[in-house]
Amino acid sequence: MSLSPNCHLIAVAGGKGGVGKSVLAANLAFALQKEMKTPVLLVDLDDKSCGDQSVIVGLRPNKTVLDMTRFSGVVTEQNIKSFLTFHKTGLAYLGAVTGPEQSLSGDPALFGKQLYGFSQSFKYIVVDVGCFLSPLQFSVLELSSAILVVLTPEVLVVNQTKRLLNELSAATLPSQLFQIVINQAGQGGLSTNAVAGNLRLPIVAVLPKDELTTAQALQSSQPFVISRSQTPLSQAYHDMVRRLVGGVLQKNKTLIRPKKKTSTSDIADSTDTSPSSPTQGRQRKLTPLVILKMQVHTELIKEMDLKKDLTQAKDEASKKELRGKTQVVVSRLVDKRGQGLSRQERSQVIKQVLDESLGLGPLEELLDDPAVTEIMVNGCDQIFCERSGKLQLSPVSFTSNQQLRNVIERIVTPLGRRIDEKTPYVDARLADGSRVNAVIEPLAIDGPSVTIRKFPQDRVTIDDLVSRFGSMTSAMADFFKICVEQGLNIVISGGTGSGKTTLLNVMSGFIPVNERIITVEDAAELQLKQEHVVRLETRPANMEGTGEVTIRDLIRNSLRMRPDRIVVGECRDGAALDMLSAMNTGHDGSMTTVHANNPREACARLETLCLMAGMDLPVKAIREQVAGAVNLIIQIGRLSDGSRKIKNVAEVVGLQGDTVTLQEIFRFKEEGFDKNRKILGQFQAMGMIPTFIEKFEQRGLKIPRSLFTTSSASTQVKKKSLIGPGKSGLAGRPRPGLGTKALSGKKTISPGGAKKAS
Repeated sequence: MSLSPNCHLIAVAGGKGGVGKSVLAANLAFALQKEMKTPVLLVDLDDKSCGDQSVIVGLRPNKTVLDMTRFSGVVTEQNIKSFLTFHKTGLAYLGAVTGPEQSLSGDPALFGKQLYGFSQSFKYIVVDVGCFLSPLQFSVLELSSAILVVLTPEVLVVNQTKRLLNELSAATLPSQLFQIVINQAGQGGLSTNAVAGNLRLPIVAVLPKDELTTAQALQSSQPFVISRSQTPLSQAYHDMVRRLVGGVLQKNKTLIRPKKKTSTSDIADSTDTSPSSPTQGRQRKLTPLVILKMQVHTELIKEMDLKKDLTQAKDEASKKELRGKTQVVVSRLVDKRGQGLSRQERSQVIKQVLDESLGLGPLEELLDDPAVTEIMVNGCDQIFCERSGKLQLSPVSFTSNQQLRNVIERIVTPLGRRIDEKTPYVDARLADGSRVNAVIEPLAIDGPSVTIRKFPQDRVTIDDLVSRFGSMTSAMADFFKICVEQGLNIVISGGTGSGKTTLLNVMSGFIPVNERIITVEDAAELQLKQEHVVRLETRPANMEGTGEVTIRDLIRNSLRMRPDRIVVGECRDGAALDMLSAMNTGHDGSMTTVHANNPREACARLETLCLMAGMDLPVKAIREQVAGAVNLIIQIGRLSDGSRKIKNVAEVVGLQGDTVTLQEIFRFKEEGFDKNRKILGQFQAMGMIPTFIEKFEQRGLKIPRSLFTTSSASTQVKKKSLIGPGKSGLAGRPRPGLGTKALSGKKTISPGGAKKAS
């Protein structure tokens, strides 16, 4: 939202009612028109207006601000007169409301659009914004060339004015806009110097107290600058107009339309503060705004103990109060250092300094973007993000590596975790459940590295995976739902960033609500909606190297907590053995994830992880554990176009000799690309009926056999029914120790074995 380059908007505000701001706004508009001999528009935008401005100027408005905020058309030179009421002197007027029965409200963006139309026809617009500032008033203040803050020389009024100024500063309005007007000055009260020293702002006018002139003007509904133009009070208004037009408005033009960009040397030479050194691994380009942010950060640390304040700010109210207090200080420091910045640049610097001081810095913007799914920080000046499945370099950056370190500390400290030279890497999570991994120097050569896997704001459902993302078919979704409800042990396999945790979260939602669920994770990400859920999270060692609690510890402890289901976020070490043991000891329906490229490799991965437990078990015993514990392996993958698909679904049939045998049930077959380079393909049922279907049918659950047959797949499964290692499809490459023999497909494999679908 903006105004015409030739238009100046002067806002009139007051910290307390009864200081005369409405009378001042009206008389200022008439004095401005008379002095400059140009049309002026007066707008009543007082949030508590009862039509007072209409009484002061003696006009009844045709249209009001309330009407304009409901008008979706465009104000032009042809229709502008239909919206405004004109005084006999030529002054144009737009009232807030028609009377006390109406209240002012409306869309700030829509009113800004109409205000732009008015600015095409008027060089000066005077707006009475009142004492109580809503988004509508703030949207107009952001367009102003000067904000006249009206007060009377009284202690309580000055105190209320301080509140207003802090509120305006917190809204990132430049302090150069604020001009103090002392109204009703006379005998008694505070002196002009006392007011100036207290508020530390320039005084543009001191208006003498003249109750007789003011009262007569109100009774006649004629502003006194017209009806009594020779009084000292009227002359003071004309003097104020000359100061505004001759100096203040011209000077403040640079806040909206800077004449030239501030150079790096200009900012660097204005202070003795040395900016943080650039990263050692690569040369960093220090822009003027980056240098300014460094300087503001340095001075902010001197003025405020933010680390202590953040520790004490426990609840939302105290955090909001701290942010407001810090924003006032940052605004003052930016005004001190950033001469010549445009309003947009000024607001940008203030927001970025605040975010880095109290929040997560430039990451806040990326975390708020729903299209961003992953954020990768490579030092303070290089932030990559995955947006809509594509990796790209973000234009935002941190001020320095130290600020990035501070943000990392802010993430891990509330979780009881630590990151320092002794432990230079850490896994953590954000408040919304997003997963965080951080690595600092000396391991990270170019500065601290942070990777954030965002937790979706809207919980992904099975319907989303089917219709929105196309990750599976509705038939597959129904099949998974049945498998979870009937207590199959499921392993979700996939690569990094393939969507394993999201799928695990979705499938966990199928667990019946009457069962007790224990979740075990390194960093709590799962968000189960069932009522009876116990969430467990690991803990790193303390500074003395003791007190560590691992996934293995939590799985073993969960067995004593009477679980119906155990859900482990990810098996990445010897905890896999404990997980398989739990699945084999009556905790049916448990689920976990592993890193692997296909179901065959998932079995090998589980075997390798079990060997890491240090139990010195024979390989065959481990394979028997895998074959006996796991019922279903779901392979999810991220394709080259950024989409995520269920690539394979395989049943673990059993152990054939030394080989864990798998039966492929569903597969995604790629068939090329469309014109947008999106992968085309189809989900195929492989024609094999899972062995557990008969058990489900014995429980009275009828599953149509047609679910596992498709015309396209029927010819593909005639040769092989079970897939062993070293063959096509799920087999992948032969793996050491798993054998290379595959079972040929037959109608009946073994008692209770898989059958070909008819």
